[in-house]
Amino acid sequence: MRIEGRKWTTLISAALLCWVFPLVAASTPANGESPNTQISAAEAWAFPQVPPPDPHAPKTDPARIIHVAGSTRSYTQAQLDVEHFVPDWFPQDHLAAPSIVTVDRHPGWPWPCAECHMVNGAGVPATAQIMGLPKAYILEQIAAFRHGQRGASAPRTTQDMADEARSVSDDDLRLAADYFAQLKFVPHTRVVETASVPKTHWKYFVQVPDQDGAREPIGERIVEVPVSFDDYQYNNDRTRYIAYVPPGSIARGAVIAASGTGAAAACESCHGAKLQGTDLIPPLAGRSPTYIARELILFRTGQRSNPEAAPMRLEASQLTVNDMIAVAAYAGSRKP
Repeated sequence: MRIEGRKWTTLISAALLCWVFPLVAASTPANGESPNTQISAAEAWAFPQVPPPDPHAPKTDPARIIHVAGSTRSYTQAQLDVEHFVPDWFPQDHLAAPSIVTVDRHPGWPWPCAECHMVNGAGVPATAQIMGLPKAYILEQIAAFRHGQRGASAPRTTQDMADEARSVSDDDLRLAADYFAQLKFVPHTRVVETASVPKTHWKYFVQVPDQDGAREPIGERIVEVPVSFDDYQYNNDRTRYIAYVPPGSIARGAVIAASGTGAAAACESCHGAKLQGTDLIPPLAGRSPTYIARELILFRTGQRSNPEAAPMRLEASQLTVNDMIAVAAYAGSRKP
């Protein structure tokens, strides 16, 4: 439950936040900023931030009954506040999930997958959308976490996914990978081009529009917000998001995806003509633009170092942050 300070380090780890390490050389953008400066600026919007607790936040009533739109289920505030408890608002939306996905079976690791990725694998902007990912790709990434090739050179709070990968049994891992791979991917994000966006603040690892409705120029960034913060904070796995992107991003991303840019190859050369992916290459169409951009940054900074990631590290080294934004916007706007 996102409103009462559960162990949100799990979300940081799933997003793979990182310190910035020396970057692979890339072309300097037209505005004259160095690649390092670009990456540092992008972290402010691409990587979830942890604001300090609000001492004036109203107390919650443990007996309060919580509902979300469209669900026949209800939970008490006290249930949602239990550490590692995962509500399943829409069991009809997915296959019967194995216990590793939904149940905190004992203290310590592993935690249920759904705590960060939702029961249906939809994730949130701070975590991977693993519904419909190829089983082989899921297993490959868990192996990378286990071997210290993802999340190993980051602060302690970003290593939770590696701890999870080392703690989960091979049997549970296969069950979880089978389950998520069989789910049909359903897009949860609408991509909108705009020159101005709502001013936002970070709250429970997501950007939330300020209550006064003020707006500001979008600049060179992606601003992804939940349509309903209540849906987000109550772990509603049907939560929808709007990803605001700079004007012209989608068209520019389409060119890069189809033809490449500079020394970078076309995205479609590996991810397919409709960015649908293959057994070992993940699909990109319809997925969170913020997450895609963040992973490109992590490839660029060497935080994804397993051998299979080498082609993407090379590709990302040839992209400016604006290129990454454009590619992410285009991919997120496509139908899966």
